[in-house]
Amino acid sequence: MDLGRPLLEICVEDGHGIDAAFAGGADRIELCSALALGGLTPPAALVARAVASGLPVHAMVRPRAGDFVYSPQEILLMAEEIACLRALGVSGVVVGATHVDGRPDQAALGTLRDAAQGLEIVLHRAVDLAPDPVAAVAIAADLGFDHVLSSGGEANASMGAAMLAAMVGEAKGRLKIIAGAGVRPDNVVALLAASGVDAVHASAAREQDWPDARVCRLGFAVGPRRQTSREFVAALAEKVGACRRPHNDRT
Repeated sequence: MDLGRPLLEICVEDGHGIDAAFAGGADRIELCSALALGGLTPPAALVARAVASGLPVHAMVRPRAGDFVYSPQEILLMAEEIACLRALGVSGVVVGATHVDGRPDQAALGTLRDAAQGLEIVLHRAVDLAPDPVAAVAIAADLGFDHVLSSGGEANASMGAAMLAAMVGEAKGRLKIIAGAGVRPDNVVALLAASGVDAVHASAAREQDWPDARVCRLGFAVGPRRQTSREFVAALAEKVGACRRPHNDRT
């Protein structure tokens, strides 16, 4: 998708989020379940709902919370999940796999890339665990990935802007770098200028207390409810829409 400007991707986990992303002017949805856990593979009915929105949908493929050091059985399950998501009509999948030291697991990622043939494939923020995120970009490009989502190895993308810029340089147009984590209307313009990334990724969520405080106490939630805000998405879309991509525009 070449818009002549950076792309705005909104990460959502429910039907309300899908509607808010669409109404607010998002260019693409990243669809997950359990965002409080960093995002897991979404259920089939939610995937179908997102695809029906008309927006391109990249679906998370992550079978469990925690690290990204997967067994062969887990990689097989992820490949099977990719086949299911393909049948539901997603345009892309979002994956990651690492060794214990954070280096990309090239064998596992290659298996997932093979399973995703014909779909776009994104290396997610597991890349931020790599000892050298720039080298990880080169690995992802060599494997045939289309995108890398990263905060530049920092707690938020603004803090990692210099690393993100180095990752963009390493990509050399072979894939696109998406900046995610802590992206807001008040910092997105500066982030784009400092990093030169191709896209930004945000949950655009507002926090609110659960009506029944027992929800958290009994373990049904791990914190306040977070809901995608149409107004937040629209404010981001306005800021991103005013930005132009660099002259070395990547297609």
